[in-house]
Amino acid sequence: MTDPPTQQRTTWFLLAVVMLFHVVATAQERPAYTIFSSKGKNIGYSSMFKDLARSEVIFFGELHNNPIAHWLELEVAKSLHQNNPKLVVAMEMFEADDQIILDEYMSGTIEEKHLLSEAKIWDNYKTDYKPLVDFAKSNGLKVIASNIPRRYANLVYRKGITALDSLAAEAKAWISPLPIQVDLELSGYKNITTLMHGHGSGSTENLIMSQAIKDATMAHFIVNNKTIDNVIFHINGAYHSQDGEGILWYIHRLSPETRMTAIHVAEQTEIDKLDSQNIGKADFIICIPENMTKTF
Repeated sequence: MTDPPTQQRTTWFLLAVVMLFHVVATAQERPAYTIFSSKGKNIGYSSMFKDLARSEVIFFGELHNNPIAHWLELEVAKSLHQNNPKLVVAMEMFEADDQIILDEYMSGTIEEKHLLSEAKIWDNYKTDYKPLVDFAKSNGLKVIASNIPRRYANLVYRKGITALDSLAAEAKAWISPLPIQVDLELSGYKNITTLMHGHGSGSTENLIMSQAIKDATMAHFIVNNKTIDNVIFHINGAYHSQDGEGILWYIHRLSPETRMTAIHVAEQTEIDKLDSQNIGKADFIICIPENMTKTF
């Protein structure tokens, strides 16, 4: 049997090499994230952004220790700013009574060392939130400290929501106007009851109320800083904005005409398909491998 001509052998060899590279590349694909619509359709970043660009308030419901989520927050902020230079960044990670310190840092009045020493900065600030704050600072953007001071959320947990009534007027300026409405039938709050089953009804109700006052306060500061032509990009833990509840529920009551879009971050074993429990969590769900390296 004669050997095939040299040119034919070369063609077969090149075809085999191409196929080998395809197999190796396919086997080595390790996507860092996948974006899904609310109904579970796999979509791209540009498709998601088309919807974000039509919104007045955008929520990014993150997992606090996930590096891909933090990177994407910065990328979304850059895209939003390019679309509307009047972007405002708002963050759960800063408490309302630290707003003046944050403002002084953003304006260049004080140095970063003062921000880090005098504001109640999260332990993972430098790795996870500093890049976003630096981006805002370099572009002259306002950063809103939207969260309730933690001592007052703790006061609610220890003594109940009515304990806030005794605060001084200056202190009440850092929280949502009282009294706040709390719907105990919302799935997020009901889930707290399930998680706290057996720990005592009093502590469970107070824990729900402490969660609600955080949601209400963040909603309050978002609405207070919304203007007719700006866009607010709010960073918060996923629990505060999932299922259209939490902060969104309160904004609907304060400003029902506000156009909002929520992004929800979820970790899954496989990210090529949206798990059933994550369908409908938000307008867009970003799935990240659960074995992704954590920042803390």
